Amino acid sequence: MEQPLTPRADQPLTPRTRQRLKSRGKRHVTPDNITPEKAPQKMQDRETSPAVVPVPEPRPADAPKTDAATRKEQKADVPKASGAADRFNEEKSYREKQARPGPPASEPSADTENELESPAEVPVPTPRPDTVEPGAQPPDVAPTPPEKPADAGDEKMLPDPRSADLPDAKMPAEEVACRERLKALGVEFEEHKAESNPEIGCSIPYPLMLKSLGKSIAIAPGTELNCPMAEAAARFAADVVQPAAKAEFGADLKSISQASAFVCRPRNGTRKLSEHAFGNAIDIASFTLSDGKKIEVGPAPPEKDAKFLDTVRKAACGPFKTVLGPGADADHALHFHLDLEPRRHGGTFCQ
Repeated sequence: MEQPLTPRADQPLTPRTRQRLKSRGKRHVTPDNITPEKAPQKMQDRETSPAVVPVPEPRPADAPKTDAATRKEQKADVPKASGAADRFNEEKSYREKQARPGPPASEPSADTENELESPAEVPVPTPRPDTVEPGAQPPDVAPTPPEKPADAGDEKMLPDPRSADLPDAKMPAEEVACRERLKALGVEFEEHKAESNPEIGCSIPYPLMLKSLGKSIAIAPGTELNCPMAEAAARFAADVVQPAAKAEFGADLKSISQASAFVCRPRNGTRKLSEHAFGNAIDIASFTLSDGKKIEVGPAPPEKDAKFLDTVRKAACGPFKTVLGPGADADHALHFHLDLEPRRHGGTFCQ
C-alpha cells in the first residue's frame, strides 16, 4: 500500500517553479556566477570597486549562450510563475545587467597624447635676412643694347623726278600763261622765291603766295602753291563752293581757311614725298559765309552743314586727282585734302 506524499517536517515547502529555475540555473553560467543570495554582496563589492574597470578575459569559442538567448529559452520552456517569482526574476535580470562589465575604455595612444600636448614654447620662424642673395641683386650697370648698324636710321625718301626741278633763268611759257588766267579770275597773288631741299627732295621752282581765290573769296593764312594748283583752287571756289553755299544757306562764300599748303615733308608713315612737298596740295579746314556763318570740316557736323560739305566733297573729285576727308583716315578727320598728283590715265583717288 502506497504511502501518501507528505512533506518532511525538517524540509520547508519549495514551489515547483523555483525548483525548476534552480535546476536550470545549474546548467546556465552567468557572468560572475551571480545568484540571488550573492547579489547584495556583489552590489556592495561593485560600489567599492576601484575606478578602473577590469578588462574581462575573452570568451572561448564554445562559450555558453548569452543571457538574452538563455532568457528566451526559459520563457519558451517555463510557464509564467506567480507574482513573487516574476519579481525575483526581474530583480535578478536587473542585477545581472548592473554587474555585467562594460567595454574596456580605450587607452589614449602615445601619438594622440603628443598631438594634444601643446608645446611649452611657440616656435618662432627664422627671420628673413636683411640682404638679398647675390643672385637676385640687380646689376650695377645696365646692359648696353647692341649698336644699330650705321645706315639703319638713314632712310632716304623714294626718288621723285620733280625733286630735280629748278627755276630757269627765264620763266617757261606755261607758267606765264597760268598767271594770266589767275588774273582773269580775279585771284590776287605774289611771286615767291623758289624753294628746294635736295636732302629731302621737295621742290617748288615757281611758287605763288595767294591772298585771295577771286574778287570776293579770301584765303588765309598765306597760301604758297604752284600755279596749276592755285588755278584749280580758284576755279573750285568759284564754280563749286560758291553755288553750294548760296543754295544751302542763301549766302555767298566769303573766305576759306586752309590748314596746310607747301610743306617740305613726306607722307605720314611713309618714305614717299607728300604732294605738299611740291606745292601741289591744299588742306581746307573751314568755310565762312557772308552772313558770318562758319562751316567746319569734321566727322559729325550739323545736318545742314553736313549736306553742304558732302556736296563740296563729291564735286571736288574730278577737278582734283586726290580727295580725302573725314572717314578716310585719322590724319584727314578735320580737313579736306585736295591735290593734283599725277595718276595713270588721268585717274582720281577720292575717299
